[in-house]
Amino acid sequence: MAPIRMIDIAVNFTDGMFKGIYNGKQHHVSDIATVLSRAWNAGVDRIIVTGGSLEESKEALAIAETDGRLFCTVGVHPTRCKEFEESGDPKKHFQALLALAKEGIQKGKVVAIGECGLDYDRLHFCPPEVQKKYFEKQFELAYATKLPMFLHMRAAAEDFCEIMERNINKFTGGVSHSFTGSAEDRDKLLSFHNMYIGVNGCSLKMAENLDVVRGIPVERMMIETDSPYCEIKSTHAGINFVKSLWPSKKKEKQVLEVIAGCKGITDIDLFSATLYQNTCRVFFPHDLDAAADALLAGRNESQ
Repeated sequence: MAPIRMIDIAVNFTDGMFKGIYNGKQHHVSDIATVLSRAWNAGVDRIIVTGGSLEESKEALAIAETDGRLFCTVGVHPTRCKEFEESGDPKKHFQALLALAKEGIQKGKVVAIGECGLDYDRLHFCPPEVQKKYFEKQFELAYATKLPMFLHMRAAAEDFCEIMERNINKFTGGVSHSFTGSAEDRDKLLSFHNMYIGVNGCSLKMAENLDVVRGIPVERMMIETDSPYCEIKSTHAGINFVKSLWPSKKKEKQVLEVIAGCKGITDIDLFSATLYQNTCRVFFPHDLDAAADALLAGRNESQ
């Protein structure tokens, strides 16, 4: 097998922390270049920068244009969905998102619609009815652009899956990222043939989380950092499976090690290659390696 290659499906480079801003105060200069250097050195060869609002999606596209290995999403996070109505013209706001997505596609940079979905843990930001309305609306973006979806589901599995079911023919595939749900939630998502589950540090906090992750087939999984959030902390159940030591954390490699450890996977090269192909299948289908796919299918079946 070739050296481990990884694609990080979720990095929040638009967050102020990457500009050195914490709680409204400047603490250090922008360190995106340093973060990227560490990522490339760790085996990450592509990163998808997350867009969570119209303005953030514009910024994500601008960041993605700075490096050939960076890509991005365009969409509105469930906690920001009030921006459609606060814009004064929801239809115009939708059209602006669509135009931005099409611009990004032409530039070869926009690979998904999102981050969109439902978040019932943070209803103080946006009420459920508004979230549901504009989650459903964003399937129209996916249909118009023929892009997959980058999805967010938090404490809302029933409504989320109901909306997904109604719109199943409007999108080519997608990933429910930063998954922290129950085994039942996991199985609901896996019942959609074109849906993958994204795992990061938040997915690996407690022993119960590890039990849920064990039940995600490797061929339906992706890994991510959701940086600067969702790191694996020393208090997390998954920390016992981290083997590598670095002067500074390389979060995606840690996520890979924890999942492999909790699932009892010993062939880390095969595991990482499968995750890589999964990610290409959804977000970079033109880069799918048919020969590698056939080899991985045979090797996975033999394990």
